[in-house]
Amino acid sequence: MTGRGALDNRRTAPASNRRWAVILAGGDGTRLQGLTRLICGDNRPKQFCPLLDGQTLLAHTMRRAERSVARPQIVFALTRTHSQYYSRELEGFEGNRIVQPSNKGTAPPILFSVLSIEQINGDALVAILPSDHHYSNETRFTAALDSAFEIAAEHPESVVLLGVQPDRLETEYGWIELGPRVASYNSELHYVHAFWEKPSQEIALSLLGRGHAAWNTFVMVGHVGAFLEMIAQAIPDVLSAVRQARLWTGSETHIEESVYNGVPPCDFSRRVLSAETARQTVLRACDLGWSDLGRPETVLAALEENRLKPWWLTDWMRRERTPAADSLSSAAA
Repeated sequence: MTGRGALDNRRTAPASNRRWAVILAGGDGTRLQGLTRLICGDNRPKQFCPLLDGQTLLAHTMRRAERSVARPQIVFALTRTHSQYYSRELEGFEGNRIVQPSNKGTAPPILFSVLSIEQINGDALVAILPSDHHYSNETRFTAALDSAFEIAAEHPESVVLLGVQPDRLETEYGWIELGPRVASYNSELHYVHAFWEKPSQEIALSLLGRGHAAWNTFVMVGHVGAFLEMIAQAIPDVLSAVRQARLWTGSETHIEESVYNGVPPCDFSRRVLSAETARQTVLRACDLGWSDLGRPETVLAALEENRLKPWWLTDWMRRERTPAADSLSSAAA
């Protein structure tokens, strides 16, 4: 196998080098296709698009990961139909690609990646990083991620979710209802009382009013064992199906289509996080400037916060006659 040498190097690495990162880059990004088509001339997902500046969101995520994790221990969960975009983007990371035949939600690629890392290092600490989000304060994000790694090392039984302080009524995000503070740690580390994925306006308003909540950034850090125990309890059918696949061992791996046909579509937030709150803690961070860039309105907010006016803004305003376009128009004025 071409990647065997790289794998052997990982096994002889210092025991302290337990940090791994899985960058989720297999989503289709359909909600922003009108905008990404304008910018790039095709229907590429937003993670492969230079949405805010001259760098793609995936490139920003790679640099984000490299500040906390060694390059050989960063793996990318991808989808085969996007190969024309990721092949050039990930030059130099050929051995770190895990390619699924189709997009079946976030749970299957997370599970496949964690199982692969576990067979290499059974004591690994794994960070799950979405590739299509934005942080205006990267320094604070790095500090928060490093803290999450430290917490996961001290509490290997729990998966640490990175949350941010809500500042508005938002029903498109996952909300974490905070439980008691974790004893002997800083005041922003809490147990999870409940997880609300895209709640109703009434629930979101109640959570916002009480002030004892966090938005889920979908950044998670945990011991491989904690992830697998949580998954085994919540979605044993998906675990059983994915275990049939040939795992990643240090060279580019394409998950067999025959195996993936038996894997049901599955959203990690809804099926795992919502069901297994007792196995989670949440580190609530402040002033990260986080956005999932899921809609034109959230792209606008990121542009305003960072005082950016990309070249495509005028064309977007001219072509789109929607509330989002009107907002963008006001921002550019």
